[in-house]
Amino acid sequence: MSTPSSSRSSIEERPNSPAGSAGSDRPARSGGRGEPVAHLVLNGILALLFAGLFLRAGELPSSMWEPLGSGSFPRLILAILVLINLAIMLKEARRLRTLQPGEPGMVVQWLRRHRLAFGVLVLLGAYILCLPWLGFALASLCFLLAGQWLLGARTARGLGIALVIALCFSFGIDLLFREVFVISLPRGLLG
Repeated sequence: MSTPSSSRSSIEERPNSPAGSAGSDRPARSGGRGEPVAHLVLNGILALLFAGLFLRAGELPSSMWEPLGSGSFPRLILAILVLINLAIMLKEARRLRTLQPGEPGMVVQWLRRHRLAFGVLVLLGAYILCLPWLGFALASLCFLLAGQWLLGARTARGLGIALVIALCFSFGIDLLFREVFVISLPRGLLG
């Protein structure tokens, strides 16, 4: 049987335990290199993707009403995104030099923590690939429904709201551009 003084001393020792900090239930993070390496790889891949899209945006047809060309705004945005990715890579490379090697499996843990972001990136890639075949309205409808489901719309009410949002932002935007702005968005092979 423990005395009140012995239980009190064991409670007082807990905040100083290496598993957590004072007042925190979360384990302390180790100074491993897995997270900076994963950030370097991810931002390097994104920088290459955005650079490729930057080059492709230069092939957009010009319009007589746009003095800079239709590819100028997408190229500006993509150039900014590449610069942001390069800045993050530089910051993470500096951080990587100061850290000691971490525990095995830290990259896997980082990937698991960021699985929703990767899921959305995979959906975006599928959307871009399906756009020429399905057309803007149908590809956007599928992308928005899948994205909302991935991010948590799983109840009947949530799926109903997701369907309304997806219909408004797919067929609604297509109708707005076609009828009001007289701009034809990609129709796809299905028409």
